[in-house]
Amino acid sequence: MTLLMGKILTSEEVAQSLEGLESWAIVEGQLIKVFRFGDYLKGIEFAGRCGKIAEEMNHHPDLLIQWRKVTVSISTHSAGGLTALDFEFANKIEG
Repeated sequence: MTLLMGKILTSEEVAQSLEGLESWAIVEGQLIKVFRFGDYLKGIEFAGRCGKIAEEMNHHPDLLIQWRKVTVSISTHSAGGLTALDFEFANKIEG
């Protein structure tokens, strides 16, 4: 199913897009996942890779870097909710 990138997804489209994204959840209208690492610097490296992908896509998540974990939160603020672009970002950082 091809989705328009700027269109807010329906609840059915969100549920379908979540399939295959392990441990991601919708919390307060954002797509969120906590990534855990063996040490602090691995989390910093991961956040750097997320930043590069965000710049390539011109779509920027919120990243919360903590000791041995990074929380990624994303939604399309300009659209006012979740769009296909948010799920595209999540799939890219999973890859």
